[in-house]
Amino acid sequence: RSTLFPYTTLFRSQPLPAGSGKSTVAKLVADRLKCTYIDTGAMYRALTLRVLQKNITVTDSEALSQLAQMVNIHFQTISNRQHVFCDGEDVTQAIRSPEVTATVSSLAQCVPVRKIMVAKQQEMAKTNSVVMDGRDIGEVVLPQADFKIFLTASLNERARRRMLEWEDEGFKPLLTDVKKVLLKRDNDDAEREVEIGRASCRERV
Repeated sequence: RSTLFPYTTLFRSQPLPAGSGKSTVAKLVADRLKCTYIDTGAMYRALTLRVLQKNITVTDSEALSQLAQMVNIHFQTISNRQHVFCDGEDVTQAIRSPEVTATVSSLAQCVPVRKIMVAKQQEMAKTNSVVMDGRDIGEVVLPQADFKIFLTASLNERARRRMLEWEDEGFKPLLTDVKKVLLKRDNDDAEREVEIGRASCRERV
């Protein structure tokens, strides 16, 4: 039986802020419990990277769906750090670029793409005890998860964390620019047509 810890986030009137610390906490929990850590956001980022590389517009749902079906995304631990591979290429650093961050929410609004990605995530959880980090896990991907945690954080704290993360990846963003990116992503996520980021009655906030 899989032990699942889906993470979603909430900040004031915006239901889905990035940078709330869910990935950091999820990694620590997975390490402590010796479970597989699945970063679903990294999966969408890897797909977004391929979309940008292939110059596919985020409004072309047919092309996006075909790519989502074909792309092979998996995780591998190297030197105590989880790496993300897309079609055999290590894209761990590339998927954290500002360009990917600015586009990923628009991609995630494509309902057919989300259905494909959800199926991939569900398949990953079938045979492993996992800590799954994402925004629609508790309600959509794994509604029967054994445990659900719902995290919150202020905009300033989220921006600080994300800026440090980008600096570690070799980028040099301004704090004001980071806040703008986070707010845009909040707004994009809030307008999605799919169910996402709600704290259910079974989740601890």
